[in-house]
Amino acid sequence: MYVAYYGFRERPFALTPDPEYMFLAHDHRMALTMMEYGLTQQAPIMLITGEVGCGKTTLIRYLLSRLDESTTVGLISNVGRSFSDLLKWVSMAYGLSYQGLDDAALHDAFSQFLIREYAANRRVLLIVDEAQNLGADLLEDLRVLTNINADKHVVLQVVLVGQPELRTMINGPAFRQLAQRISVDHHIEPMDQEDAHWYVRHRLRVAGGEVSLFRNAAIRLICEASCGVPRLINQLCDAALVYGYAGRSPRIERVIVEEVLQDKSKGGLFQAGRSTQPIPILRDA
Repeated sequence: MYVAYYGFRERPFALTPDPEYMFLAHDHRMALTMMEYGLTQQAPIMLITGEVGCGKTTLIRYLLSRLDESTTVGLISNVGRSFSDLLKWVSMAYGLSYQGLDDAALHDAFSQFLIREYAANRRVLLIVDEAQNLGADLLEDLRVLTNINADKHVVLQVVLVGQPELRTMINGPAFRQLAQRISVDHHIEPMDQEDAHWYVRHRLRVAGGEVSLFRNAAIRLICEASCGVPRLINQLCDAALVYGYAGRSPRIERVIVEEVLQDKSKGGLFQAGRSTQPIPILRDA
């Protein structure tokens, strides 16, 4: 619909994670820097948290696009409440055989895989997205996996990515040993007004459109209504473009965004972002 009308090559505010559209706001840049530092410094476990829709998955995809063949990556991105049998999921993430093997055989096969990668001078990275759904037992199983070492070298590095409740859980007394193995951690907050402004313009540019398509007043209102949450910004911007196209408006004015918000409030499905409380920093107990 509006793509051709506004001169885009594709929709600039699609909700699917796309590293091509990665905008490194302050917290995203810090999280990326911390993860890249952790990789080079053999951090056994890294923790990245943030509210729903704050761009954690897009950031992980962007990190993966920056890694070369010296890093072997396994990605577990579909963790659900019924998730179980961690070793099988880890084996699948690296393309290893797992069918018909018991836990002892799976652990041995994975250990041998880590040793082979270490001998080939390749680091092994496991990324678990939506890790707040793992639960206590699977988090402990994951910690045990990171105990596999070669001499003084860490042969498996883990990035746990999840919502704030993951950090709250790990800060509890039951996860003392896990917390002590987390040497890199960062919490991604919603974007402030300035970052959100440039975020909108960045996505317009990447999609091949005019960066000034949205009036400043329209962007300010979108930022306020979304509380700086990228996914909510995308929802509002995409809807504003549809409304703008319907009214054949050459620019997205504030009044268009007001109409979008009014209609969404009637439907009751749009959930405004929420500010977060300060997040504790993990420390060795």
